[in-house]
Amino acid sequence: MIEGGEKVAAVRIAEIYLSIQGEGLLTGCESVFVRTSGCNLRCWFCDTPFASWNPEGEDLSISEIVRQVRSHDCRHVVLTGGEPMLWSELVPLTTALRREGYHITIETAGTLYLPVHCDLLSLSPKLASSTPDRRRHPRWHLRHEQTRHAPEVVRRLIREYPYQIKFVIDRPQDCVEVEAYLASMPQIDRSRVLLMPQGTTAEELTARALWLKPYCQQAGLRYCPRKQIEWFGLVRGT
Repeated sequence: MIEGGEKVAAVRIAEIYLSIQGEGLLTGCESVFVRTSGCNLRCWFCDTPFASWNPEGEDLSISEIVRQVRSHDCRHVVLTGGEPMLWSELVPLTTALRREGYHITIETAGTLYLPVHCDLLSLSPKLASSTPDRRRHPRWHLRHEQTRHAPEVVRRLIREYPYQIKFVIDRPQDCVEVEAYLASMPQIDRSRVLLMPQGTTAEELTARALWLKPYCQQAGLRYCPRKQIEWFGLVRGT
């Protein structure tokens, strides 16, 4: 974007809002969410299509994003998407937020690396069940499959940052894939691995929880509810 005749670093932002973290180790923590627009993947079950399948938003400068974050009386910031790591401007943005003393969570699929400032890296590697239908979306089916698994990126991220790893579980077979994933990366701390039911309604989440919760207990993994769906439903700004 251009300000005063000079090019200024900007990020396409879908929304900035104050809410409560509904997933992961910081569930229940009041946070300002900064949702970037644009994604290099296309999960068929994506619950924020306005930041992926049909990206929308406006280009905001780093200073404007920080100003909007500052307008909320809250010290936790969640940078999410879409895929925030698509934006190289995330580096100066996290630098600015760190300078002001914010706790920074970054939510990413773990396919891209940037040298950001981050207090909690929330990784959500995508399993095979996330791939869109080959007939309806042939181009994205191929691209998603080629891109979704980036183990070297994940290894670097968990080496450099405090992390949690959340897997979206759609079917029991996904749990087998998770175990294979963890076996291939023994450096992952299983106490930081969370399995989250796929679903956008309380009814869908409850149905999957019936078998996913017992599995997590048996496997020594954390069950991760999607409390924002329970609290607010699937609505923007939550």
